[in-house]
Amino acid sequence: MDLDFDIVDLDPVDHPEEGDTAPDFTRPLVNDEFWEDESLASVCADSDRVVLVFHAMDGAFPATYIWNEIRDRAWHEQATVIGVSISTPYEHKQLLEEREIEGDYRLFSDPANGVAEKYNIDMALDGMTGIEEPRPSVFVLDSDRTIEYAWVAQEWPDFPDYDDVEAQL
Repeated sequence: MDLDFDIVDLDPVDHPEEGDTAPDFTRPLVNDEFWEDESLASVCADSDRVVLVFHAMDGAFPATYIWNEIRDRAWHEQATVIGVSISTPYEHKQLLEEREIEGDYRLFSDPANGVAEKYNIDMALDGMTGIEEPRPSVFVLDSDRTIEYAWVAQEWPDFPDYDDVEAQL
């Protein structure tokens, strides 16, 4: 497959860092059967460790690559893994099914990109006036939402160092 795109350097951002408390939010959380509003705090309280993955809109190649890698590495066996993107619950249901990750992973739907704004990782999409999405990011959180690991993309497209994330799990 020949992908034709430019690498874009992103401006530095002041995102939450290791040792900070991850901002809480409530959004529709989509699983393989339904979706309902849920807070990040409640997800963390029910888990020893949460991997919070901000990704491109469903259907975009970066989202496909990230979720394929996470699925193939079976992170759900070591932590609760939750995604966040601007995609709707309907699109999330389709991503869960197409990536064959239904039942193991859940995705927060944030069409207005407000969660990314809280984390200061929002970015405008080049050539798409008025549309923003989160820059690719991964945060590993404990049950109190303390950030144990933080990675935020410095260019687009960019992908996390999956081995580094696994070292935190």
